[in-house]
Amino acid sequence: MYTAINGIYENGQFVLAETPPTSKKTKVVIMFMEEVETLPKNKKKGVKLGSLAGKGYNIPDNFNEPLDDLKDYM
Repeated sequence: MYTAINGIYENGQFVLAETPPTSKKTKVVIMFMEEVETLPKNKKKGVKLGSLAGKGYNIPDNFNEPLDDLKDYM
């Protein structure tokens, strides 16, 4: 079974960003993808909560209705 897990290699060590699916001794293959610039630990990168408020899209009233194109399959 193959499972991909993200992580970062820095200063001779691998730091996993996710928990592996096993805690047993397991063979692994490490692939170096690209260099990444790490952020200082005290700064957070991401989306500010509420930053999209008022920028939503109008969902039509018939959004959940069956599509005419699929009538033959229902």
